[in-house]
Amino acid sequence: MALKPLHDRVLVKRTESEEKTAGGLIIPDSAKEKPSEGEVVACGEGARKDSGELIEMAVKPGDRILFGKWSGTEVTIDGQEMLMMKESDIMGILS
Repeated sequence: MALKPLHDRVLVKRTESEEKTAGGLIIPDSAKEKPSEGEVVACGEGARKDSGELIEMAVKPGDRILFGKWSGTEVTIDGQEMLMMKESDIMGILS
C-alpha cells in the first residue's frame, strides 16, 4: 500500500459483519449495518504538542479496534473501501 496517514490519522479496514443471526437466519446485504469494528492498516507518526513534542500513537498496524458508528471518512484505496479517521475517534483496542 502506498498511503501513509499524516499526524494522528489512522487507516482502518472494516471487518466483515456476520452473514447469519445467532438463530441461523440469513441477513440480506440491504439490512446489514456497517460494523464498527476494524483492523488498523496504517497510522501516522502521532500528534504534536504546541511545544513541538511528538505524542506517540496508541494504536499500531494490525490492532483490532472499536470505533463510533459515524467515525471517519470513507476512502477507496487499491479497490478496497477503507476508513480514514483520527486516533481520537477510536474507542478501544480489542484483544
